[in-house]
Amino acid sequence: MTRRRPSQPGRASHERWLVSYADFITLLFAFFVVLYSSAQVDKRRIGQLAVAIQVAFQEMGVFSAPRTQGPMDTHPQTALQALERDNTTAMAMLASKADDSRTEDLSKLLRELQETLGPELQRNEVALRSTNDGLIISLREIGFFESGSADIRTDSLPAFGRIAGLLSRHPCRIRIEGHTDNVPIHNSRFRDNWELSTARSAELVRLLITKYGFAAERLSAAGYAEYHPVASNESAETRAQNRRVDIVVLGRFGSELTNSNPDESATRPTHEDNVITKQ
Repeated sequence: MTRRRPSQPGRASHERWLVSYADFITLLFAFFVVLYSSAQVDKRRIGQLAVAIQVAFQEMGVFSAPRTQGPMDTHPQTALQALERDNTTAMAMLASKADDSRTEDLSKLLRELQETLGPELQRNEVALRSTNDGLIISLREIGFFESGSADIRTDSLPAFGRIAGLLSRHPCRIRIEGHTDNVPIHNSRFRDNWELSTARSAELVRLLITKYGFAAERLSAAGYAEYHPVASNESAETRAQNRRVDIVVLGRFGSELTNSNPDESATRPTHEDNVITKQ
């Protein structure tokens, strides 16, 4: 009888790691497939949003008709590119319309002021000029204030009332600026020109609110002393032009297209403005 040889133990396989590696690669592939699918869904949604916004602009009347028609309009990338172009054009058109409307309103107000303030313009008590900020109504000291005083003269109240009446019909923001010449003030009430210029502008703001019913949100006051002249201070005549209170009509009330920062008036040209003193 033949004896059986004892069986030898089986050898360990060195390729078993391939099974785990294949499972990992499969899961990684599935993960990226899910990410790609999600990205495609987002592109479709963005494309639909772009088309919807473009249609809304057309219904508003900003665009008369779509630039392209057909299947390409619904492609996400094409729709996004069209939206960017149309959005830029729309913003430019809206800004242009707002600027034109603001310019037309200020031009109308200027004509009304010239008609209403004819005598004061002839006497050089009032000056009108247009700047980048807006329309400026300069009330000179000779016609509206006593020297060294912040109280408006009684005989100038009718002229100021006519100005207030015109401004009340235009929804504009108003900044009132006090200015003086470079002669130091000698007064028991005011220590220097800063206090005088600020007090005069605050006095006009108070009158517009309490006497003429202006909304306080429309108004602001600033005092600049002698540091923003419209003429040189070398003679008595030119110094008289610098002693003034400017009513700066900035634009429509609540509009973001106009400058509401009083400090930026320092950059406004003074000698190059369009000055109108007579009709």
